[in-house]
Amino acid sequence: MSQEQRPKKLLDQMREALQTQHYSIRTEEAYVEWAKRFILFHQKRHPKEMGTAEIEAFLTHLAVKRQVAASTQNQALSALLFLYKAVLRQEIGSVDAVRARKPKRLPTVLTKPEALRVMHAMTGVSQLMAQLLYGSGMRALECLRLRVKDVDFAQHLLLVRDGKGEKDRITMLPDHVVAPLQEQLRRVKQVHATDLADGYGAVYLPYALERKYPNASREWGWQYVFPAKSRAIDPRTGTERRHHL
Repeated sequence: MSQEQRPKKLLDQMREALQTQHYSIRTEEAYVEWAKRFILFHQKRHPKEMGTAEIEAFLTHLAVKRQVAASTQNQALSALLFLYKAVLRQEIGSVDAVRARKPKRLPTVLTKPEALRVMHAMTGVSQLMAQLLYGSGMRALECLRLRVKDVDFAQHLLLVRDGKGEKDRITMLPDHVVAPLQEQLRRVKQVHATDLADGYGAVYLPYALERKYPNASREWGWQYVFPAKSRAIDPRTGTERRHHL
C-alpha cells in the first residue's frame, strides 16, 4: 500500500479535525497531548476499544494521583470528548470521575500604586505590554495576538479578535501608551520590510484566510504588534513565518 493510501494515524486525524473546526494551535497541541497521555495510561490500547469507564479511570487518576487543578482535569475531559465525538464518531455518556477540587482562595490583587511601581520598574516592550494590559483590560494572549490593523489611533480603540468564548470586542487604547505604541509599530515596520526583502514577511492567518487571500499574510495590517525576535517554522504548514511573542 502506498504512503498516500495508508490510513492516517489517530492523532493526525485528531489534529486535522481540530484544524477543520478552527481550534487554536495551543488548544490543538494540548488536546493531542491529552489523547496521547490517555492512550499511554491504558497501555497503548486503541481508544476505539475503550469508552466511558476508561475515561473515568484516567480522570480519577489525574485528580487523585496527579492532584491536578480542576481546570486541568476539565481540559483533559474536553480533549477526550472531542476525540470520541469528532474523530471516532463514538458517543460517550455521562462521565462520573472523581473531580479535582477547585481552590477556595481569594485572588491577590495589586493596589493601583503597587501596579504602577511594578510597571515603572519594567522597560521596553515588556513595559509597553504591561501598560496595555493594565489600561485596556486585555488578557495576555489577546495582547500578544494583537494585529496592526486592529489598533485605531484616531478613536483610541483596540479591536480584540477571538477573545474568550471566540468573541470579538472593542476596548479602549489608553492615552499614555499611544506614543510608545506608535514607536513600537515603527520598529515593527522596519523588521517587516527586512523580512519582505529576504523573501519572507508572512504571518499566520486564521480561518483559512490565507487560501482565500494568498497575499494578505504579507500585508502590513496583518502583522503582529508584538512579533517574535526571529522567524520560526509554522508547525502546521512547515513554512518560515514571523510569530507573535
